[in-house]
Amino acid sequence: MKKDSYIKLLAFALITTSIYSCSFFKELTSNDLETVTEEDFIFEEISGETHQPIKKQPVESQPTEKTTTKSKIDITLCDKDNEKLYAAIEKWYGTPYKGGGCTKEGVDCSCFTINIYQEVYNITLNRRAMDMVQNIKLIDRKDLVEGDLVFFTNSKGRINHVGIYLKENMFAHASSSKGVIVSKLTEKYWDSRFYKGGRHNDVSTKWR
Repeated sequence: MKKDSYIKLLAFALITTSIYSCSFFKELTSNDLETVTEEDFIFEEISGETHQPIKKQPVESQPTEKTTTKSKIDITLCDKDNEKLYAAIEKWYGTPYKGGGCTKEGVDCSCFTINIYQEVYNITLNRRAMDMVQNIKLIDRKDLVEGDLVFFTNSKGRINHVGIYLKENMFAHASSSKGVIVSKLTEKYWDSRFYKGGRHNDVSTKWR
């Protein structure tokens, strides 16, 4: 055992058991002994016997997990996700579909998209889905990122539906049969009708 450690233990034993004399204690100067307190040690007890004090080990801090939250639209959000976008979609989630509608009483796909873009990005889009192509740059499906537009065509190849891409192949839109919902591009119906993605030049966020 190192000399310094031995001196510390000896001094602590003398202090706690009160078997030392004042004259002996005075001989231990600051040059010989560092201050030792009871808080510096713990005692290990086995079968009722007290053994040599054991130096306390520092408690290692536990790594913190990445913050995640669950949105009302059943999507787990991470730090990198644009919470403002999801919050805006939640306000419209479940709104019934209405052709030409543009209120919470009923809304169509293009007006839903217009409202989200206005609230989140302060961008005004053209009213009809087919005309929104004039507002954006077309991109491939593999390049889609959060906030991009997604366009779909009918059987004649004409753009007739639009939504907003979220992540992991999910997009928000106003479905003519279910109202404002979140669907997946991998679903057979949407996969077969997908046309192109669209990115607006003024949509710049820290997530891109």
